[in-house]
Amino acid sequence: MTAPYACDPAESRGRRVAEQESAFRSPFQRDRDRIIHAGAFRRLKHKTQVFVEHEGDYFRTRLTHSIEVAQVARTIARALGLNEDLTEAVALAHDFGHTPFGHTGEDALNALMAPYGGFDHNAQALKIVTSLERSYAGFDGLNLTWETLEGLAKHNGPVTGDLPFALSDYNARHDLELGTHASGEAQVAAVSDDIAYNNHDLADGLRAGLFSDAEAAELPIVGAAYDEVDALHPGLDVKRRRAEALRRVFGVMVADVIAEARGRLAAARPASVGELRGLGHPVVRFSAPLFADLKEIRAFLFRHMYRAPAVVEMRVRVTKVVEALFALFMADPALLPEEWGDDVQAARDATARARLVADYIAGMTDRYALQEHARLTGGAG
Repeated sequence: MTAPYACDPAESRGRRVAEQESAFRSPFQRDRDRIIHAGAFRRLKHKTQVFVEHEGDYFRTRLTHSIEVAQVARTIARALGLNEDLTEAVALAHDFGHTPFGHTGEDALNALMAPYGGFDHNAQALKIVTSLERSYAGFDGLNLTWETLEGLAKHNGPVTGDLPFALSDYNARHDLELGTHASGEAQVAAVSDDIAYNNHDLADGLRAGLFSDAEAAELPIVGAAYDEVDALHPGLDVKRRRAEALRRVFGVMVADVIAEARGRLAAARPASVGELRGLGHPVVRFSAPLFADLKEIRAFLFRHMYRAPAVVEMRVRVTKVVEALFALFMADPALLPEEWGDDVQAARDATARARLVADYIAGMTDRYALQEHARLTGGAG
């Protein structure tokens, strides 16, 4: 049974283009299903999380990360009496806007787009689901409900100040109330993203040999997890010991968020989703002590993983790939697929042209970007 502050699909603000709803699925279930069947969802399979997609079959990609986020999000949503389908929809689509090569690709594209309004992956996710996906006869995008679009736009909190172009452009036509906090469901999706990447970046860093189990065991939360495993299962082999420890780290984070959110909800007592949005602060978050521990873990990962020599070397390489592709497509739209090249050629000015080129590059997978770069440059770069 859902709580009074949960989003009720029967009271959804609806879709921008009116449709007859399904007889068997709620509007939020339908949103989730459209997201799963979108081309952007399939492309996440070959987009970087930390390691470039082809570097190893066991490392997380954006797709496996998004599935893990959705799993955590449903657990937390159920515990808090929130709508699980809406939570899952936001979780599954939250990384749609990521470029090839993860945050490195985004940084490169944002720098290239600085004269044209910049690039932001959250705004790009909204653009994908409202415009760039084109599989339906009656509209561009996926025509998702207002609640799902709101969650994608501001799951990390209110969006104010200088807005990314893609976000301001859409919001001018369909007000997502960017100045308020999002629903509890979107807040759950955001914190579940943090939980998932904190845990799986530890796992991927250990698998890659960027740091040892002994080094990881010096971290808060992680050390206690290894100690508990050793006490219960002395002499366990390395892989099982590591997996058991990281499962416990996962559990600590989830339990902390649920306890903290329950406390905040009990204190605020929001009687509706509108009251929850209007509280002026998020209710679904880590406790202060655990958040401090996670900051220490993130600092460790930054030193040992995100700035590891092998990762930095790859960052330099893929930055050059994105820069070269952008320059080539801007100079000669005929290098693009016909449906894109025609639009770029017909663009009214350099800004419109750059935004189309950025849309195309952002939609590339890691391996397609590398293949196109090799084809167009003869492997140089």
